[in-house]
Amino acid sequence: MKKVIDGGDAGGATETMEWKGGGGFRYYHLAPTLLERDPFGNLVISKQYNAAMLAEAMCKLMGFTYAPSEEFYWQHGHSTEADFIYVTTQTLTRPHLAAIGEEVGKKRSLLVCCSAFRGRPDAFENLTLKKIPLAVLQKCEWGHDDYSLNVASLPKAPEPAPEPLPAEARLEPKHARKKRTRSEAIPSLFGDDGGAE
Repeated sequence: MKKVIDGGDAGGATETMEWKGGGGFRYYHLAPTLLERDPFGNLVISKQYNAAMLAEAMCKLMGFTYAPSEEFYWQHGHSTEADFIYVTTQTLTRPHLAAIGEEVGKKRSLLVCCSAFRGRPDAFENLTLKKIPLAVLQKCEWGHDDYSLNVASLPKAPEPAPEPLPAEARLEPKHARKKRTRSEAIPSLFGDDGGAE
């Protein structure tokens, strides 16, 4: 692939299509499977996941940006300025949910992903309750032969580094130059440096 991109592959379709090179590719390291079966055949959360990994994975699955709050234990991520997600393996009781709902307040909403909860799922107007692993299973596709990656949801590739300014441009006053943005590296799912390039 690198030879094709660099224009160094002279055979096959490259020659037929008069390909001169260009383009690129990215690769991703996949996380371990989130669900596994216990000795009784029940789906449970994989033991390879710690609390932070689980919260980040659930944020990704549910369409939230992973951004744990230092102030509120129940804010693991957000989808808007007023919509948050809380991920826990605990069984939440009605008093616990009531306390969370009161802290969230009427102007914010919270998606709670937990192992189990007691009470009606619609008892609190500012809380949406989902059970893990059921919430994960509902996000999966079944009965397909092709499980290819959905490229529509991939993050943007980092922009190439800007070329050095010519000597005459460096002599211009600072306020006359265009601001150049610095591209940020795409973080991997679990914060390691083995992500996309």
